[in-house]
Amino acid sequence: MLILLPPSETKRPGGSGRFAPETLRHDAALGAARAAVRDALVELSTDPEAAAAALKLGVKNRAEREHNLVLGESGVLPAIERYTGVLYDALDAGSLDADARDWLDAHVAVQSALFGLIGAGEQIPAYRLSAGSRLPELGAPLKRVWGAAHAELPWGELGLVLDLRSKDYVALAPVPRGTGWFLNVSQRGADGAVRALNHFNKAAKGDLVRRLARSGARFSEVSEVLDWAAEEGLELHADEAARELTLITELGAPGAASPSAARAR
Repeated sequence: MLILLPPSETKRPGGSGRFAPETLRHDAALGAARAAVRDALVELSTDPEAAAAALKLGVKNRAEREHNLVLGESGVLPAIERYTGVLYDALDAGSLDADARDWLDAHVAVQSALFGLIGAGEQIPAYRLSAGSRLPELGAPLKRVWGAAHAELPWGELGLVLDLRSKDYVALAPVPRGTGWFLNVSQRGADGAVRALNHFNKAAKGDLVRRLARSGARFSEVSEVLDWAAEEGLELHADEAARELTLITELGAPGAASPSAARAR
């Protein structure tokens, strides 16, 4: 089983050691694209004004451009620790035990705009680049460059693929038809109606992955995921024709506890 996560705009700074891009998984398929995107990003980042516009940097975060100029020397952290924000706060990988962390390393990948698909435990530096950024030196949109590179991955050998990525990051590496299941997150209101969630869908996704990691789940069929969810007290539905799962959550409902608050009780 493989779970695909989006990255986050925000990154935890720091780390130790040097970045070794050739050690990232799928180097044979993605290595050339990784090098091309990195070179184009570094070139853009040498121009503060052009970088600020292309990378959507404001006054408060303009210094993040400098991360792109020291990718090899700034220190590395596991990807699951490098990314921050709502999803990663809810997943809270730092509080998981060794077995759960091993599960994340084996079964979770993050769709980076700079590095492509990377494992949760793989060591990466801090950087600034999002799926919608334009890199003039690359000569093509990120979606085109990454789409062609990821088409070479052995998707059929990766097992059951659960796609928790946002639409912009799905576009960087579309999962071949019939291979993956896309996860939607909704909330059931007091009136019984089910509505899509925005901000809190990230928290629900992080909480779901945390539960899976702690359970050590190893599923090969979506029916097994549905059975597990029921045992966890989660409301999860499958649309076989669309190959979509819908998680209906109370997160975000008035008075509902956050995942971290719920764990503290």
